[in-house]
Amino acid sequence: MMMCKEATRLMSLKQDRPLTFQERLSLRLHLSMCGACRECDRQFTLLHEAGRRFGPEHDADHDDDGH
Repeated sequence: MMMCKEATRLMSLKQDRPLTFQERLSLRLHLSMCGACRECDRQFTLLHEAGRRFGPEHDADHDDDGH
């Protein structure tokens, strides 16, 4: 069975690229048994979505004096 450290690595990786079939399967199995990792996955997704919403495009909307 996958350890939490590897599951966390895959959770982070899936924010940047699609996981392979084997990676998805392994992660899904681990998440089905580990509540702490399910919560971590939820938080990774939330942070990724917030980053996209308020990322560099948001900063470009401001002029040079920060307004």
